[in-house]
Amino acid sequence: MRRAFFIVGPTATGKSEIAADVAREVGAEIVSADAFQIYRGLDLLTAKPEPATLAKAPHHLIGTMPLIKEMNAEEYRQHAMLAIEEINSRGKLAVVVGGSGLYIKALTHGLAPLPESDPKLREKLNAMSLDDLRVQLSDLDPEMARKIDLKNRRRLVRALEICLLTGKPASKVVAGIADLGRLGSSMPAPGVFVFRDREDLYERINRRVQAIFERRVIEEVRTAAMMSATASQMIGLRDVRELLAGKKSFSQCVSEIQQATRRYAKRQLTWFRRQSNFLPLNLSSLSHHEAVKWISLRILSESDTRDD
Repeated sequence: MRRAFFIVGPTATGKSEIAADVAREVGAEIVSADAFQIYRGLDLLTAKPEPATLAKAPHHLIGTMPLIKEMNAEEYRQHAMLAIEEINSRGKLAVVVGGSGLYIKALTHGLAPLPESDPKLREKLNAMSLDDLRVQLSDLDPEMARKIDLKNRRRLVRALEICLLTGKPASKVVAGIADLGRLGSSMPAPGVFVFRDREDLYERINRRVQAIFERRVIEEVRTAAMMSATASQMIGLRDVRELLAGKKSFSQCVSEIQQATRRYAKRQLTWFRRQSNFLPLNLSSLSHHEAVKWISLRILSESDTRDD
C-alpha cells in the first residue's frame, strides 16, 4: 500500500514552510503538487520554497520540468506516483503538498481514461476567441460550462475537445466512466486542508506579490525561455510581460497580480471544500509551531492506526 499524507490548501497559506518542518519532524519526504512549481525557472513568479525550506527535507517535483514541457494531471500523476513509490521503498512517508486541486485529485481518486488530444483539432480550438469557446461549450455541454472556470482557456479547449472527439458532453463522459468504476489508480488519502481567515490570507498574498517585485521578478520574466501553453498560464506572467512592453504601469501590474492571486486562492478554497474530505485546519488561529505539532501528531496517529 502506498503511504502518503496530504497537506493541501490555497496559495500563500504557508503550506511549504509547515510541510518542510513536518517532514523533518516525522522523517518524511515531500512531493509537490503545484502545477507551476514543477517547472524549472521563474522561481519568484511561481513562489517556489526558499532554499532554507528545501534544505529541511528532501523535495520532489519542484523545478524538474523545462518550461517548454506540456503538463497535465495524468502526466503529473505518473511522476508523483513514481516519486511516492521510491520514497516508500526507503521506508519513508511521502507528504504531498500543494494547491493544484486537479493534481491532488489525480492522486486521491485517479483519472478517467479520456481521449488523447488531437493536434489538428487543438490547433483549430486554440485559434478561437475566448468568447467563442464559451459559447460553443455552452451549446455542447451546458453542465460542464457551469462547472469549469470560463476564463481558463486551456480547460475550455480541453472540454470542447472531449465533446467533439467523443460526440458526447464531456460532463457525461467523465461521469459515465466514474459510474462504471473505471477511474485510474487511486490511493488512500489521509491529510489536512489548511486555510486562513480571508483578511489574513489576502494580506499575505499582497505582501508576497510586493516581495517578488522587490526581488527582481521583472528580470526573471524578461530572461525566461520559450514555454509551453501550460507554463504560460502562470499567474502574473502576462502582466509582467505587458509591463515590459509598456502596456501597463508598475503599480497597475502589481495590483492586478495581487487581485488575480486572491481570486485564484478563492477558487482553491472552494475546490478543496467541495472536492476533498481532508481535515480542515485554520492556520490563522495557530502559531507555526502549533500547526507543525498538530499535523505531525496526526501523521503519527495515522501510522499507529495502520500498524494496528
